[in-house]
Amino acid sequence: MSFIADLHLHSRYAYACSKNLTLANMAEWAKIKGIDLLSSADFTHPAWLAELEENLAPNDDGYFEFGGVKFVLGTEISCVFKQGGRSRRVHLLVFAPSFEAVHGIREMLTSLNSKLNGDGRPTVGASARDLTSRLLDIDEACMVIPAHIWTPWYGMLGSKSGFDALGECFGDMAQHVPAVETGLSSDPEMNWVVPALVGKTIVSFSDAHSLPNMGRELTIFEGSASYPGVAAGLKNNNVEKTLEFFPEEGKYHLSGHRKCGVSQTPDQTVRLGNRCPECGRPLTLGVVHRVEELSGAGTLPIEELKRPYSKLVPLVELVAHTMGRGRAAKSVGQAYQRICGELGGEVKVLTQVGYSDLERVGGENLAVAVTKVRNGQVQIVPGFDGQYGVVQPV
Repeated sequence: MSFIADLHLHSRYAYACSKNLTLANMAEWAKIKGIDLLSSADFTHPAWLAELEENLAPNDDGYFEFGGVKFVLGTEISCVFKQGGRSRRVHLLVFAPSFEAVHGIREMLTSLNSKLNGDGRPTVGASARDLTSRLLDIDEACMVIPAHIWTPWYGMLGSKSGFDALGECFGDMAQHVPAVETGLSSDPEMNWVVPALVGKTIVSFSDAHSLPNMGRELTIFEGSASYPGVAAGLKNNNVEKTLEFFPEEGKYHLSGHRKCGVSQTPDQTVRLGNRCPECGRPLTLGVVHRVEELSGAGTLPIEELKRPYSKLVPLVELVAHTMGRGRAAKSVGQAYQRICGELGGEVKVLTQVGYSDLERVGGENLAVAVTKVRNGQVQIVPGFDGQYGVVQPV
């Protein structure tokens, strides 16, 4: 038994997120994508919490249900604090087993002067270590996962405000952190060589700010789609597989300076320095650079971390590519919906559906494109300094 989960999402109450992120729409898109379990997202926001409590029906097996889709209670919290003589900004995924625990979390955040009626992703002036301790005091079944750990400004290991090891960030609470989220700009293989991650399960989720981006990264867990199932999956590394972006498509893969159009590999940055050769401003050091810093040359993969994974291009991008249109075009959306509806959802289309069925429903060009991506036959322009990369079949 296994289940497909996307546990890093946002609601319409989070800044810079689509107003279409409603429970009904999230449930509908979970079916389109082929996702079994979703995070509720943003449970600290009062208006969204009221909707969650009104609409999510509890199940005795440890999950909530709405519109035929299973949910667990989860959110993202931004910790902004000073530690080790530096300002730190670390985003954490927080999961709670019950609405009772959620209300306890809201009371705790309010006591720390966190404003909960603004951003669905609230900011708290507490360290990652202290927040984790407080969460476990509220309910020992609460879980904390560092989000998109390599992102320069908000990742636990990021170049701008991060740490060099999980223990530096969480201190004596590190043992209670079961897993890390890789983020779009790295894949599992990049994380396998980092000693700082020994003993932690590696997971991937979408961090979707809009409905079409749900499921762009996913984790397939062994077990049942429920809070206990997620807890066991994270704590015991019961991960069957992860479905990933090509990390080069992530917007912080390479180092660079977007304003000047400068991107660099780690070797170039070491040779030329950490400043933009055009304007002299500091470069945003990318994920590849940071991974090399923390792995050490010649480090062998850490076997206990390894799990199968597949690198995919979102189906809507492949449909747009084969139709010669932008991904936001109405005709692309219609074709995407039809293909998913007829072939059992995006995950199945990208990973399982045979060539003949792809050709029958989506046309020869799409069948060829999906097959090439599965085989790694792609051309890539890597992302850098906040600019997404481009990955296309060749």
